[in-house]
Amino acid sequence: MKHLLQAAAAAAIAFGGLAGAVHAKEMKMGLITPPPHIWTKEAQAFGDALKAATGGKHSVVVYPSRQLGNEAEVLQQMQSGAVDMAFMTVAEISNRVPEFSALFTPFLVKDNAQAVQLLKTSPTAKGLLDLLPAKVGVVGIGYGMAGVRQIVSATPIASIDDLKGRKIRVTPFPATRDFNAILGTAPTPMPLPDVYDALANGQVDAIEMDLELTVKLKYWELAKSVVISNQMIFPMVGIVSARTWRDLSADERTTVSTLMQQHLDVILDKTEEIERTFLPILKEKSSLQVLEVDQAFFGTALAEWEKIWLPQAPAIPALRAEAAKL
Repeated sequence: MKHLLQAAAAAAIAFGGLAGAVHAKEMKMGLITPPPHIWTKEAQAFGDALKAATGGKHSVVVYPSRQLGNEAEVLQQMQSGAVDMAFMTVAEISNRVPEFSALFTPFLVKDNAQAVQLLKTSPTAKGLLDLLPAKVGVVGIGYGMAGVRQIVSATPIASIDDLKGRKIRVTPFPATRDFNAILGTAPTPMPLPDVYDALANGQVDAIEMDLELTVKLKYWELAKSVVISNQMIFPMVGIVSARTWRDLSADERTTVSTLMQQHLDVILDKTEEIERTFLPILKEKSSLQVLEVDQAFFGTALAEWEKIWLPQAPAIPALRAEAAKL
């Protein structure tokens, strides 16, 4: 809880005074994920738990599928207090706080299970949350994730050369853009709702995606190859508007942070099951080549990426050391 107490103090300083009003509130929570996604399900479960814990005093209305706007727009609304909470990709956070890009270090972990343990236990990752009140105007509660990134390609892939010059859909943030540029691909930012049609009509040749959505949103139907590379963690952070946090009592802050952390942990635990659940499903598809590769598949890309990012994300060595002990 240390980082939450520090965050609360920073938020109070930034937005004027300590918690005062404790009026009942219906809180708005924004997500980019569709209703079937684990983030959305656990956001709704968190809202139910908060309503029960506060005897109905506080409730949460969850707005999935970018109903409140894209993540940049939701973050702006959180800074003004118009939106209270979010489960937000660290990708968007890293656009504002480059230090968070350390979490996207390629091949930081070997699989989902290690990624989960790192996000649960890493003092370095927790320390990054302390940057949020002053730099972004939100309080970070903890981490979830959407699994590690794989490559889903509409054309067959035998080597990294088969991706050169190809348009690959990415989440728009510098760390993954740079990694793909080093690989020689054409990184193409695109919101999640547009991905299926873009892959179907050839607007993009491949996508970076986790296994859960590859199966649930049926991207595999449009693919010839899925490269199981585990190339990059795709973490999420549970955040609360600093303005909303300011208006909660100390007990209410504890309740919100405790319950949200519990549901973030559920997301992590269920994400750990993804490889065991969804990888066998993909391997059963006779029309699909599933190619399992390691870091060597990508040649010198990691070293070139670190030349760019070590100065901007100084937590990289500490995260690597923590991951190595898992």
